[in-house]
Formats: sequence, structure tokens, C-alpha cells
Amino acid sequence: MTHTLRFTKMQGAGNDFMVVDGIHQSVHLTPNKIQQLANRQFGVGFDQLLLVERSPVADFKYRIFNADGSEVAQCGNGARCFVRFVTDQQLTQKREIKVETASGIITPKLEENGLVTVDMGSPHFDPKDIPFLVDAVANSYQLEIAEQTYEISAVSMGNPHAVQIVEDIETAPVVSLGSKIEHHPRFPQRVNAGFMQIIDQHHIKLRVFERGSGETLACGTGACAAVVVGIQLGRLQSPVKVFARGGELTIAWDGNDAPVMMTGPAVSVFTGEIELT
Repeated sequence: MTHTLRFTKMQGAGNDFMVVDGIHQSVHLTPNKIQQLANRQFGVGFDQLLLVERSPVADFKYRIFNADGSEVAQCGNGARCFVRFVTDQQLTQKREIKVETASGIITPKLEENGLVTVDMGSPHFDPKDIPFLVDAVANSYQLEIAEQTYEISAVSMGNPHAVQIVEDIETAPVVSLGSKIEHHPRFPQRVNAGFMQIIDQHHIKLRVFERGSGETLACGTGACAAVVVGIQLGRLQSPVKVFARGGELTIAWDGNDAPVMMTGPAVSVFTGEIELT
């Protein structure tokens, strides 16, 4: 038995998504089916699938699935695409929207210039909130991988991130080392691995190996995590422009418990229908 699933393909700074309206159509997606849809040769192809649902506590509920079918709590670039989607589909007339996620309520805002700003909430450095298996909170940690030691900083932006500073983003071993960091036993729920090159106090280059998806052209929470880490280490000052391979994001953070604000593009690429069996 087959049924048709309507969707919109979107991208935010090159981080691409399959966005599905779960309000006006019945959606039943298994991890295996999501993997098939994520396949870039035989499916739609995407880094994450975003599902729009009704919420009893906010304007909408927003669920996020990685290309491997695993569900995650937060995705910054996805949040911007979410706002553009519900606006373009005329599901709301609001420019600032309350959205329920697995990590709490976020309030993305559609700006007059077409960019979207998202309040990503406060960063969490407590290892148990990440989670990260270490005895005490520190600005940086030593991580042992294949008899080598790497210096990383760990933070949660609603999902876990391990950020390291590199000299040259182009020659950094993002894929090979990123995979090892993602699956490191000290991160029991896996982790997103960020590689940050500091240009100056207000500009960085960034590549991120995302858990469950591999390297993506941009990662919104990864950009937030990198900037927060850089500010904590005294290497960056807010606001910071983040240059990812797929585009640019601007991140602002005033420190301590202040929310991290992320501004960037969200673009609809095409709409379509696909038959599911």
C-alpha cells in the first residue's frame, strides 16, 4: 500500500532539509524510511528532515530527524527554515513564532530583510547537561583518540558539541577525526564535532561533522557553539560572523546565561511529492 507525502526542500547556508507538514497530512516515518528519503541518489536527499506538528504549548511543534533516522533536539539552520516554511505555507501570519522543540521553546523571528533570527537559548557548559563524561567543568579538555591528544571545548546548545581550534580549516581532518570524536565513549549520546579557524575577534571559519549526518555545509548550533567557546576562551568578541562552506551566519552572545542569537538565510528550493510504500 502506498501513500503520497508532500514536502518542501529547503536550505539554510547550504545545510539542506526536507520539510514536511504534519498538520495537514498524515505522516508515519520510520528510521529506515527516513534513511531512504535522505539518500541523495535514490531519495530526496537532505541533512535533516523537519516535521511540523501542532503544539499544545506553542504556535507549532518542530521535530528534527538526522539522515540516519535518529531524532535530535535542536537544529539552528533548521529552525530558520522552519519559520520560512510556516510563513510561505501561510500556516501563520506572525513574524515572531513560538516553537516547541525537544529542548524547549524557541522564538525565531522573520526579519524585514528576509533573514531569520533565532533565539537559541543559553549555552550549557555543565558536563552532565551535554552529556560529557568528565569530573569537573573546564574551558577546555584533553581528548585521547588513537594514542593522540586533542584539545577540545564542550558545550550544549540543546545538542552536544565538541569544538576545537585549528590553524587551517581547509586541511583539518574533519571527516576522519570528526567521526572518531562523534563516537568517542566520553560522549554517551555522541557529539557534533566542530573545527574552528579564527580569522580575528569578529570572524571565524567553521566546518562541522554532525552526528548522524556527517559533514554538512553549515551547522547552526555548531556555529553558536563555536562562537560561545571562542568568547569563553577570550579569543572572540560578540557579534561574530561565521563563514561556513554553504554561507554566512551571524552569532551574538553577551555571556553568562544570556541567550545566543543567530541570524542567517532560509531558502525554499523546491516543493514535491513522493510515493511511500
